[in-house]
Order: sequence, then C-alpha cells, then structure tokens
Amino acid sequence: MKKCLILVLLLGVSTSLYAQKEFNQWSLELNGGFNKSMGPLSPDFYSPTLHIGHADFAARYMFNEYFGLKGDLGLGVFNETKGKSPEFTTNYIRVNAQMVMNTGRMMNFENISRRIGLLTHFGAGFGRLSFENTVFDQPSDYVYNIISGITGQYKISNRVSLTGDITYIHNGRQTYTFDGNSYNAPVQPNPPANPFIHAPGGWWTGALGLNFYLGKNEQHADWFIAADKYATKEELSTQINGIKDLLKDSDGDGVADYLDKEPNTPAGAHVSFNGVTLDSDGDGTVDHLDKCPFLPGPSANGGCPLEQVIDQTDYLKKAIQDGYVAAYFAFDSSTPSSFSINSISYVSNFLKKNPGVKLEVKGFADEIGPENYNIKLSEKRAKAVYEILVSSGVDSSRLSYKGYGEDTSVDKSSADARQMARRASFEIK
Repeated sequence: MKKCLILVLLLGVSTSLYAQKEFNQWSLELNGGFNKSMGPLSPDFYSPTLHIGHADFAARYMFNEYFGLKGDLGLGVFNETKGKSPEFTTNYIRVNAQMVMNTGRMMNFENISRRIGLLTHFGAGFGRLSFENTVFDQPSDYVYNIISGITGQYKISNRVSLTGDITYIHNGRQTYTFDGNSYNAPVQPNPPANPFIHAPGGWWTGALGLNFYLGKNEQHADWFIAADKYATKEELSTQINGIKDLLKDSDGDGVADYLDKEPNTPAGAHVSFNGVTLDSDGDGTVDHLDKCPFLPGPSANGGCPLEQVIDQTDYLKKAIQDGYVAAYFAFDSSTPSSFSINSISYVSNFLKKNPGVKLEVKGFADEIGPENYNIKLSEKRAKAVYEILVSSGVDSSRLSYKGYGEDTSVDKSSADARQMARRASFEIK
C-alpha cells in the first residue's frame, strides 16, 4: 500500500509545474461508491450490479481551463450475488495516470449554469487482484489496465465541488477470472495449469465524491472564465463612460468628437463627414457664410463672383469629386448621417437653381458582408437620398438612383476608409 501511495504522489509531482496566474491548478479528489465486475467470471459465479465496495483518491493538475493530468489510486472489493452465486471475495487495487479534459468548458456549460461542470478522463496504469476464496495456490493476479470515464460536477463553493463519476476499466493480461476460481481461458486445463493466455477483463465503477481545490486564487481552472475579469460592475461602468465620451459632439456639428478633425466648428457651419467646415468652391469663404457656395468669389462680395457666371455645373462636379458633397451612412444603415443632410440640401438647392441639370444618386457599401447583400444595401442608400431630394421639391424626372455595391477604391485595412465607402455620391448627367 505504501508503494502505491508513493507512486500516486510521484505522478502528481511529475506533471509540469507552471506558475499559477489567474486561477488555481491543483485539486485533491475523494470518491466512493459502487463497482461491477463485468467478466470474466467462473461458471455460475455472479456479482451484483450495484455493489458498494469502491473508493479512489486522486491529485489533479490543470495546465489551463481545458486540459490537465491526474494520478489516482483506486481500491475496493468484489463479492458474489447473495443467494445466486458461490461465495467469493476479490480485493483490488489500481494506480493510473490520466489525461483530464474540461468538457463542460469546451461545450460552454457556463451559458447554462456557472455551477455545473463536466470532466472526461482517460489513461492507463497497473493493478492487482487478490483472491480470498480461490481454488488455486496463487492468491494474486497482476494486470495492466486502460481506463476512461466521465465526471459530472456541481460547484458548492470556490473550494469544493460535488462530483458523480462513471468509469470503465479494461484489464489486460488477466490470468484468472474475477472470482479467482478459474483461469481466464475458454478451456480449463486438466490437470489445472496456467495456460498463459492472459485474456482481458472488464469492470466499471460508479462513485460520488468531492473535489477540494488548492491555491491562493479565487477560482480553480475547472470554473475559471477569462472574460470574467472584465465583468465587474465598476469596470463595465468605466467602459460605458468611455464610450459616452467618444460619442460626445462638443461643437454640435453632427460629428462625434473622436471623428471630428475640427472640434470647434462655429454654430450653423456646414461640415464634411470628418467635421471640417466646408468651402465647396474653394474661394476662402466657408459655405455657411458664402452666398454662392458653388461659385468662387471674393469675400467682399459675399463669396459670389463679380461677373455673372451662367454655368455652375463644373463647380458642383469638382465639389463632388473632391468629396465635399456626399451623404454618409453608419455601418449597415440606409439612413444618412445627420451631418450629411447639409450636402443633400446643397444638391437640392443647386438643382432648383439649375433646372436643366439631371443627376444620378450612386450608392456604395464597404467590403464587409456578401456581395448580393451589399448591392441591395447600396441601392437602399441611393434610394434614401433620392427620396429626400424628391421630397425637397426636385422633379423626380430629373433624378435616378442605383446601387453599385462595394466601393473597391478604398483601403480595406482602414476603418476610416470603410466609413467613407458607406456613402451615396452624385453624378451630373
């Protein structure tokens, strides 16, 4: 017995000793319950299905939340079915090294309950069967075994969990039957002599037990969830406040501060998608102060040219080409951003002042999502701008709209570039 206990300790110590970080890695396990020798048994020998006579002890080390190793010692006794079988008593002891998998974590049991877990384990080892009522002179049989099982867990506290385990053990090179009164061979030698067949044998155990978790951290690897370190109310509140700060629009131009490249825009100013005051005709007079925002002229003349210019189309084309006049959209949205209404209003005013001009609204999307979906989304965006222009008083016969899908001209690795791709542009016909 002492040698077996020493071996269990050596199996535990021989595992890789990684530094504990955010969770405890060691646990001790104590189980007791039923066993059943499936076979082989001598003719007319039977063992009860639920026989109380098993106990096991283990030390387990988890490398992470998913995998670990354990060394365990199992011992117990097999007996006959009373009134149906001749008497026999077979004591057993086994020592095993096993791989452990936190199957409950792999299957996301935490989404159902934080107190229910599931472990699976498998490994190999050695055992001894000792017979008290054998007809042979040999009182013991030494075997190797392969073991596998499943363990349900219920978390009582951070230090203790209740377990229920079902394990199957497959013996190899078993010389005698489990009752110890026959050779493990299809034909019994006469006179009796060891046939050296060494056939296999099988048995199972069902046990209830406790896991005791060791270590200075709050959680053991069985129950640790990495995301929990972000789940405190204080940290969540801090993150929410940070998002609120990002969404502030201090100058009221419709562009959030974190996107606004001109954070102190004067009240009433017309701005681009990144919050910069627009000067569509590039004459040095910003649009909201420019009486002719699409025609360059001196500030002394209100931004209008000193000589009357009949055709203003070229200036609008340039403003569209330079990105000053476009409607922008949020991700997966077909509603223009608030700051884009200024651009749509400019186009509406231009068309009203130039009744001979026709225009197409061209919708675009970023590269995220399937191609067919992006085509439909870009068309919705174009149609939304088209409808705003019509509702503003522009004759629908002068307008058309079309969705062009993904805008391939932008840098896909840039979030800002993708924002520029979510737009509706204009083309003068």
